[in-house]
Amino acid sequence: MRLAAALLLFVVWEISAASAIDGRVVAVLDGDTVTLVDRNNLQHRIRLSQIDAPEIGHGKRNPGQPFSKASKQSLSDLIYGREVRADCETKDKYGRQVCAIWMGQTDVNLEQVRRGMAWVYRKYARDPSYYHAEEEARRTGRGLWSHTDAIPPWEWRHR
Repeated sequence: MRLAAALLLFVVWEISAASAIDGRVVAVLDGDTVTLVDRNNLQHRIRLSQIDAPEIGHGKRNPGQPFSKASKQSLSDLIYGREVRADCETKDKYGRQVCAIWMGQTDVNLEQVRRGMAWVYRKYARDPSYYHAEEEARRTGRGLWSHTDAIPPWEWRHR
C-alpha cells in the first residue's frame, strides 16, 4: 500500500512539474497569445488562460476589433523579452498550451483584464478575482471599456 501511495505521489508530482514552463517571451502575437522559448531552446505557443483579448486584424478584409493593437501592445510592454513562468493546464484546439503566465508575483493574465485589455473568458474562467478586475476596469472605463459598445471576442468571431 505504501508503495502504491508513493508511486501515486510521484506521478502527481511529475504531472504538475511537466505543466510548468520557464522561459523567455520571444513574440507577442496578440493580447492573449505569446511564444515562449524554454531553457532547452524549444518554442511553446502559449494561449493565456481565463481571458480573451480583442481579435487582431488579418489584412484589409479583416481589420480586427477595436483595442486589438492596444491589447497586444499592453501584453508586449508587460512581458516581451522577459523571463516568465507558464503554468499550463491543457491544450486548445489549435495545439497551443493554455497557461497562466507569471512574471515574478504578477499574474499577467489578470493584469491584462485589470488594464481593460481583455475580457474574462466566461466559458473557461474559474477565478473570481478575474471577474472583480473586469468589473473594476469596466466601472472606471479603462481600455476597451472606454467604449460603451465593446463586443466580446467570442461574439466577434461568430459574426
